Amino acid sequence: MTSLTITRAYQQFFETHPNGTLALTGGILNAVGDIVAQVSQNTLSEDQQRRPGWDTARTLRFFCFGFGISPLLGRWNVVLERRFPLCRRRSHKVNFSALSKRVAADQLLMAPFGLVLFIGCMGAMEGRDLVQIRERYSDMYTTALLANWKVWPMAQLVNFRYMPLPYRIPFQSTCGVFWTLYLSLLNAKEDKKQEHKIAIHRTQ
Repeated sequence: MTSLTITRAYQQFFETHPNGTLALTGGILNAVGDIVAQVSQNTLSEDQQRRPGWDTARTLRFFCFGFGISPLLGRWNVVLERRFPLCRRRSHKVNFSALSKRVAADQLLMAPFGLVLFIGCMGAMEGRDLVQIRERYSDMYTTALLANWKVWPMAQLVNFRYMPLPYRIPFQSTCGVFWTLYLSLLNAKEDKKQEHKIAIHRTQ
């Protein structure tokens, strides 16, 4: 009953304020992914006395990124819906060729672009300079993109095939909790690497 009420409320807000609904939903789920990542990092930390605790600013950065990119992803889904319709007029049969093209377009165009935005925006929000952001692209981009192509094509196949348009970003964001977990851990690893370099530079 509660889930049905939430679904109806989401549908109503989406119909009246689509961008705001997508932004808030994406931001919250992105933040959840980072919280899961931080809990995992603290739980698995071998040094019990040097656990960093919860980094509120880091979670806020993930919320901001999800809040900003989700309306863009919503518009992208509309473009895919119009460019590659799954069902022809007067037919309920799914056009699997169009479905494959949707997934291919998403993974070959939006996935690389989304990672460019993620690395750049996270670096900027952390106060990194251009040299450090370029280093992040060098260290993280290819690794993250290859990992993306191992996970997201199947998830997006299910998303495009079975999810109605208003629910595609929430479905993507829900699956993305685990993807955010991966990106958060990868980003934190790069943070430590760059902070270590800065510390060494200061002692010289």
